[in-house]
Amino acid sequence: MSIFTMTRRNLVALTAAALVSGATLQAARAEETIKVGVLHSLSGTMAISETTLKDVMLMLVEEQNKKGGLLGRKLEAVVVDPASNWPLFAEKARELISQHKVSAVFGAWTSVSRKSVLPVFKELNSILFYPVQYEGEESERNVFYTGAAPNQQAIPAVDYLAKEEKVERWVLAGTDYVYPRTTNKILEAYLKSKGVKAEDIMISYTPFGHSDWQTIVADIKKFGSSGKKTAVVSTINGDANVPFYKELANQGVKATDIPVVAFSVGEEELAGIDTKPLVGHLAAWNYFQSVETPENKAFIEKWKTFTKNAKRVSNDPMEAHVIGFNMWVKAVEKAGTTDPDKVIDAIVGIQVPNLTGGVSEMLPNHHITKPVLIGEIKEDGQFDTVWQTDGLVSGDAWSKHLDGSKDLIADWQTLKCGNYNTVTKKCGS
Repeated sequence: MSIFTMTRRNLVALTAAALVSGATLQAARAEETIKVGVLHSLSGTMAISETTLKDVMLMLVEEQNKKGGLLGRKLEAVVVDPASNWPLFAEKARELISQHKVSAVFGAWTSVSRKSVLPVFKELNSILFYPVQYEGEESERNVFYTGAAPNQQAIPAVDYLAKEEKVERWVLAGTDYVYPRTTNKILEAYLKSKGVKAEDIMISYTPFGHSDWQTIVADIKKFGSSGKKTAVVSTINGDANVPFYKELANQGVKATDIPVVAFSVGEEELAGIDTKPLVGHLAAWNYFQSVETPENKAFIEKWKTFTKNAKRVSNDPMEAHVIGFNMWVKAVEKAGTTDPDKVIDAIVGIQVPNLTGGVSEMLPNHHITKPVLIGEIKEDGQFDTVWQTDGLVSGDAWSKHLDGSKDLIADWQTLKCGNYNTVTKKCGS
């Protein structure tokens, strides 16, 4: 028989072998997981805020796997601990992308940690979902900002205090790093544009983990004794908030006298501490656990079941991860791949339900639409919503209140630029 002659038996055997080989490859692909990076501090000064975000990511991955995974494959969470060490964030981000081959990363809290990892995500062309309120003045192709921009938290909070609380003097108190400094720069410019004089604005910064608040609180108390209604706008971050509020109580500073509106104090920070001295003080967020919607009720039930702890609370950055994760899932399904370039293109315009009853959308500037809520701290550590926007607010990457930013827009869909100057019609470097 010629070597070019194929018997029926040989053909059947080769076909069967091909089918077995194909089935084996398909099974191997099904067993291969899609890895998701979780980049949150589990130790150090920011662990008080970030550990719960690691936990909610594990829950979201588990829930998605119960639905059948993604693209026919299971998801696998890869957790690292950057330990509240800003340079270590960059190292851990590189580890997740280069060694663990994650398809996307969910993480960071402080802006200095986000700034630390940005070059890594740009160099390795990966995706970061950043879930925390921040100072704006940024729009990166590889980052999706699911926390609040200043126009979705800081500006509405100041407007509320001026209108509802009749505040005339302002203490801008923050931790000494990029988020508080830039946010306060925006707020100072905004307040002055509204006619507030320089002598009616006091600005104070303290290091991470600051514990001795006696002098600063005394200064705040003195500043508020002029006869004009005074409020503290707080960008104090991490575990420094606990001694700050304690010292306010020690010196008899009540919410009725000098209210504090915080941008980094939520349910998680209030859990396990004596909240009596804090009752009546305020926080500005885009979500509170106390929001009564079917979506939030279902989420809280899942959260308590997952953690096996009926006392575990939810908070705003957790909701931001819920929104970001669900947007990523829909974008991957739309693109049919986890390839970063295709997911980045697919995600703009994606809409998913938030937990407050609305629908959030990913905008071309890589920020999302969110409601704004002002909550009053209750004795049980929860918040009573005292004010909220009528609808959702679109996040602005660049502040309209700063000279160097007011002409800039970000548009990664049409302009393919994060800092396009509408006057010069050019994209910045």
